[in-house]
Amino acid sequence: MIYIDVLWHHLNEDDPIRLVSELNDDRYETRKMEIFSNNRVGFADLLAHSIETRLGEAPVPPLQELNDKSEFSARVITAQEFEELWNSFVGKS
Repeated sequence: MIYIDVLWHHLNEDDPIRLVSELNDDRYETRKMEIFSNNRVGFADLLAHSIETRLGEAPVPPLQELNDKSEFSARVITAQEFEELWNSFVGKS
């Protein structure tokens, strides 16, 4: 598994400002959190999702490709960091 944390720099309050994802070896999302500027959090995994959040239908691009776009700041995080965020925002899976 690969874990990424992506900041999305924009001013649209309807879109998340942070995307935290667990990716399988083919870079498809298996779990995701979308964090909004008003502290609302959407989530999705293989079994459930919140109203607005779904797993992506295509592989997530490599971090360098994301970081080449000025609106994104992407980094790899550890499994432990992801689990701490997931447990904090979504609850134990």
